[in-house]
Amino acid sequence: MIPERSILMLFYSALQICRFWGTSAILWIFLASPLGLQAKTIPEALNGVVALQQLPPEGQETYQRILRGGPFPYEKDGVVFGNRERILPQQARGYYHEYTVKTPGERTRGARRIVCGGLEVRKPANCYYSDDHYTTFREIADPK
Repeated sequence: MIPERSILMLFYSALQICRFWGTSAILWIFLASPLGLQAKTIPEALNGVVALQQLPPEGQETYQRILRGGPFPYEKDGVVFGNRERILPQQARGYYHEYTVKTPGERTRGARRIVCGGLEVRKPANCYYSDDHYTTFREIADPK
């Protein structure tokens, strides 16, 4: 039996694809599923820990900016992260904030982000790195 969360994530993904590619994309979703191409479940999406030193240099720089309180190069840096995918641990709205990790050669914000949670923005209780625009996260281990 397929877990309920996997079905919901698959349905959500199908809706997003429909908005972008049109309704014929639904057929692809249903054909791909029997081939083992399934949506990630929540534990798979929150996949482990990454040491601060293992982040790309731009990620390390963004993390240091977070601890300093800025300045941030992107207007949307520091906005509330809604955790709509419910991959990160559940917290009250406003707990998580997102920050862009620059991608060399990218003209837009790109897909890399750091999401931090805590009561004080400069002293996050935990931070997570995503290099695929919130599809997966790894908790950042900072040896303070």
